[in-house]
Amino acid sequence: MSTVHRSARTRAVGAVAAAGALALVVGCGGSDDSATGGGKKDGKVTITMGMFGVMGFKETGLLEQYEKENPNVDIKAEVAGDEQTYYTALQTRLAAGKGLKDIQGIEIGRAKEIVDTQSGKFADFSDVAGADHFLPWKQSQITTKDGKVLGLGTDIGPMAVCYRKDYFEQAGLPTDREEVAKLWAGDWKKYVEVGRTFKKDFKGDKVAYMDAASGLFNAMVYGYPEQYYNAKGDLIYDTNPAVKEAWSLAADAAEADLTAKLRQFQPGWDPGLANGTFATAVCPAWMLGHIGEKAGPANKGKWDVAKAPKGANWGGSFLGVVEQSPVKEEAKKLVAWLTAPEQQAHIFEKQGSVPSSQKALETPEVQNVTSEYFNNAPIGKIFGAAAQEIPDKQVLGRKDGTIKDTFSQGLTLIEQQGAKRDKAWKTTAERIEKAVG
Repeated sequence: MSTVHRSARTRAVGAVAAAGALALVVGCGGSDDSATGGGKKDGKVTITMGMFGVMGFKETGLLEQYEKENPNVDIKAEVAGDEQTYYTALQTRLAAGKGLKDIQGIEIGRAKEIVDTQSGKFADFSDVAGADHFLPWKQSQITTKDGKVLGLGTDIGPMAVCYRKDYFEQAGLPTDREEVAKLWAGDWKKYVEVGRTFKKDFKGDKVAYMDAASGLFNAMVYGYPEQYYNAKGDLIYDTNPAVKEAWSLAADAAEADLTAKLRQFQPGWDPGLANGTFATAVCPAWMLGHIGEKAGPANKGKWDVAKAPKGANWGGSFLGVVEQSPVKEEAKKLVAWLTAPEQQAHIFEKQGSVPSSQKALETPEVQNVTSEYFNNAPIGKIFGAAAQEIPDKQVLGRKDGTIKDTFSQGLTLIEQQGAKRDKAWKTTAERIEKAVG
């Protein structure tokens, strides 16, 4: 059995890392008048990459491996910790037509906006041989109406629930991951009901049942094919029953004082992990590494992973190649190699980012992966099965990321300020209208 030791890809979008990340993204080549930083010279090909978080290509040694197998290729990768700041810089550079990297990472919440507004700036992958191993819905998210494929998929974000075994025991609840999963099987309402029991029966100093109402909200919303937009591109968040249901249940949890009144990846969340101030967190696969890192060695083995009530996809990314790149074909070849089943399986084995490759998901290298930190949980089987439960069609909108963040902020009005849910909804809707028009 393979064991994950390294951190999975974080999605930190808070202000904490913003200043440093902006310097990292803009600092190198910021005054460069060329379209991209790569090129060819003396038989050597230089390929530049712009990425965010912990996408795994650099961290697991794949870039170094590619250079060894292709001695004429030199890869220069810049990695920003904060995706929101990274994307702002990417938009600026796309508009200016200069200062870009040959290869740019694209987060799932930005994919639709790229497809709708920047398709001419990215190279087409529809002619790449062997790139037919992805989950069907994954590649559809980065494909234009006329069939242009603007990138290839990296990871996805199938859902589970991370929980503290020691805290469940103190509350008289089952601790075995399969028994825990049965407590809330098939319905997120059951997950909240378990929280009410936890709060009532927990023996010990005050511990919140869950970290954040927004985590529950995201998990529920992303279990449906349509979230904030319909297939026509119309905003439907204010009428979509899936969004209303998720808001209602998340508000229930907040009003029942079941949350630690935090926002994931925002100030206070990491100390909450380190200090053990909450017992559960809805966790896409990429979040496990962050939890392990921030909760620290003292909490190793106390955390475990159980199947989520329903399947959903929260997160994931793509690698695209800039059309104006002077090494476009070489960059496309690199992207195809980095996202091939073997490399996706390697990244999952090393750091837990779940492959978007159907072929990779079925390999023993993925299926047999366990997490030593999370009590040797069989995360390959848990997240591999969860990936198969993700709705086949995932409708994306131009401002999905912005809307998600705004809803998270709206729920904190209930958690942290005691706002009534109807007033918090109205404020959130006003903010969304202002942000997206």
